Amino acid sequence: MKQSRRRGAIRAGLVVLGALLLLVLAGGGCAAGRYNEMISGQEVVDQAFSQIDNQYKRRSDLIPQLVTTVKGAAEYEKGVLTEVTEARASVGSVQLPESASANPEALGEYLNAQQGLGSALSRLLVSVERYPELQATAAFRDLQSQIEGTENRIAVARDDYIRAVKSYNTSIRQFPGNLVASIVGFEKMPQLQSTTSSERAVPAIDFGG
Repeated sequence: MKQSRRRGAIRAGLVVLGALLLLVLAGGGCAAGRYNEMISGQEVVDQAFSQIDNQYKRRSDLIPQLVTTVKGAAEYEKGVLTEVTEARASVGSVQLPESASANPEALGEYLNAQQGLGSALSRLLVSVERYPELQATAAFRDLQSQIEGTENRIAVARDDYIRAVKSYNTSIRQFPGNLVASIVGFEKMPQLQSTTSSERAVPAIDFGG
């Protein structure tokens, strides 16, 4: 009788132990899945930001030619041209981290510099509306088209980045992802403002007369 009870107790203990083991394995699998999901989310954010950076670089590469073209036909816009040139130099002096999520302060500094350049570029393009002869040149119209296209691609890339960051930030706030994030050290990523900033002002300008 005692042996029967002992065997029953052992079986019950094994059942409980097995259930606990299954719970641990299930919890570990869930945690691992959430961890991998957050890593993937970071990768998506970094890729989205690299697209923004690529378009910003393309815009920066167009500016010297634009400044030269405007300088030759709009001699009274020296102040605006200087502002654009200095804003471009300011962008070039900012060092980006390897990952968009690695250094939020550096990322913010970079984006602020790009916003300053976008504002200066917008003011330059508005100022040349006073020069219809410049707007009629093939060189300027080609640059206008390239800049407008680049600004549109920047806006699209920014929207993609905003969605990627929103998805990642949500994943580290929801249960059980928040537990994994707190243990491993995943932090909320800085979000961009919606695309109503000065970077979208350029495509809205009509040079068609």
